[in-house]
Amino acid sequence: MAEQKTIIIQKTKLEISSNSAPIGVFDSGVGGLSIAKCIAQQLPHENIIYIADSLHAPYGEKSVEFIIERVNIIAEQLIAKGVKAIVIACNTATVNAIEQLRAKVNIPIIGVEPAIKPAAKQSITKKVAILATQATSENQRFKDLIDLHHNGAHVIIQPCPGLVEFIEQDKQNSQACNVLLKQYIDPLIMQGIDTLVLGCTHYPFLQKQIGLIAGQQVNIIETAAPVTVQLTKKLAENNIEACKTQQGQYQFFSSLETEQQEKIFSKLWQEPLTLYALTSS
Repeated sequence: MAEQKTIIIQKTKLEISSNSAPIGVFDSGVGGLSIAKCIAQQLPHENIIYIADSLHAPYGEKSVEFIIERVNIIAEQLIAKGVKAIVIACNTATVNAIEQLRAKVNIPIIGVEPAIKPAAKQSITKKVAILATQATSENQRFKDLIDLHHNGAHVIIQPCPGLVEFIEQDKQNSQACNVLLKQYIDPLIMQGIDTLVLGCTHYPFLQKQIGLIAGQQVNIIETAAPVTVQLTKKLAENNIEACKTQQGQYQFFSSLETEQQEKIFSKLWQEPLTLYALTSS
């Protein structure tokens, strides 16, 4: 099945006819809204199409083959909608599938990677931790990035099964979620970390709780701003920036379109929105 989807993507070459074409942003679920929101704030003139693959969330416990297949299917859908660039707003999808996708399409593909380099540079104690999904924590490309950018710091990878599910179910403020967060973070504090990297785009929606558990002595780093900077750079390099006089329009799709999920989207986006079903998913 994955091979069949690869052939389809190779045949689908996008010719950008308008700078007003939208930017495609996708994630396994609602987490990538943290990236899309930053893009909307920093590039208010750009149109955005957001896709959540919530029917198959989380990706963190899925096989590499499954993740690649889903990434290719969603990229195909975004290309069919005429996007001029794609942001993979998912750490797990980025480390497992971005290179093969870049080899198949001729538009800019921007990924999300944990901010290891700035974290290692900022750390005073040279003890840094990364909160990540299970799939990301086991990925060799992710481990290679740590080896390349640790800058002498001791980097602790903390897999966090269960956190994505709490956010997808709008239970990020629950007692059960806080208990799980403490289970993951307390041992890191005991090891003397002073910098904590959020290695999943869902986790910024837990940043307040994480900060309370970690304490003021721990610097928390997420990746929405660097991703937006990289996207801005790629749009300029390819001369596909939208006209600064237009106001960006946003569309939201999900492979699990329900009334409850629309409420969760609106809550995380911080304004009412309409969620559409992702067809042929």
